[in-house]
Amino acid sequence: MLTVQDRPRAQGGMTRRLLRATLSLAACLSPMAACHAQATNADTAPRGPFNIVVKNDKLTLAVAKATQVYISGTIDANAPKRFEDMLRTGKIPSDSDIYLDASGDDVTAGYALGKLFRDSAMTTHLGALKLPGEPPRSATCSNACLFAFMGGLYRWSPSGADRLGVRQSFVGGLWPRGPQKTQTPADMVDYLKRMDINFWSLVRSPVPQPNDMVWLDADQTNGWGVANNGRLPLHADYPTEAIPPTLTLSQVTRAGMNRMTVVCTPTGATLTAYYTVGAERAKQLVARQQRALFEINQLEILPMQSGRARVTGDAIVISRPLSFEQLNAFLNTFSTGAWIKDKNGAVRYGFTMGPARVKDSYTTYFANCQKSAPRAASPAQ
Repeated sequence: MLTVQDRPRAQGGMTRRLLRATLSLAACLSPMAACHAQATNADTAPRGPFNIVVKNDKLTLAVAKATQVYISGTIDANAPKRFEDMLRTGKIPSDSDIYLDASGDDVTAGYALGKLFRDSAMTTHLGALKLPGEPPRSATCSNACLFAFMGGLYRWSPSGADRLGVRQSFVGGLWPRGPQKTQTPADMVDYLKRMDINFWSLVRSPVPQPNDMVWLDADQTNGWGVANNGRLPLHADYPTEAIPPTLTLSQVTRAGMNRMTVVCTPTGATLTAYYTVGAERAKQLVARQQRALFEINQLEILPMQSGRARVTGDAIVISRPLSFEQLNAFLNTFSTGAWIKDKNGAVRYGFTMGPARVKDSYTTYFANCQKSAPRAASPAQ
């Protein structure tokens, strides 16, 4: 079954995704390979002068829905000013897609580029510009480029043979212990905090040597916030004075905002999902629905849902009751999904989120639901 979630406005094609899967499988099956970040001395990032290419022709805008900006070469001290000049004159619009295939040892320039990206709500990817007649090639983003990449409001994980990494001499002071005792510059610490990047994304054990390059894999970029794949952090709103107890989980994506609300009932709770796709598309998808469903840990919540999805404003709305046992599972899962299945059965549309990622924001919710019920509920796990 094809699953359709919040779509980015520019992604690699099927060939690129298949290549990534093949390479990952080969790496994990090799007896000499470890499926984690590799530390090497080789920095094969592209060299040459800093270069910016803007693609905003009609075909690009029609397909990608945004201007594409390709940055390559060596990020130097003058790079941020060149980019800022193009931004100020309108040659690069806000909300553009930035494709990086660059290197450079001037991490301060990387910070400056990243701040320009964030202030203009840019989206960062790894990607190499393909010229007519040339075969596709992988992209490498290292050192200063990594820090520029972190500036994207939305940041997409490397795919296929693309690589994202940093030389350890730049970040050695982030380690709480180890042979590297260099002091991490205050501007690096401030930059990581401003970009909401967890510094543990750059920590490795055993500690690599200062000249080693460490390449981040998709699990590491996603797990520590280096990439967010089109989603801002999940937010929980739980006003403890509300009667009945009500929890709202919301997440801003590049496509809009998705929400799930949980309202306590005498037998558990009512779970409602709001999948934002735009008013016209919502009507089209609901008209073609076979049925609606929720999942916890990729397993459908049973019994099978009888109610159908409906349209409210620009969102598809799905609702169902939860028992106390199901409510407890929902509150503790890192993966819950709300879906509608197309009537041909081959495609489903919806979104996922992980409530447990913000569990500290609603620690008393389940207990308060139990207290509001007229009878005893099953205990929280």
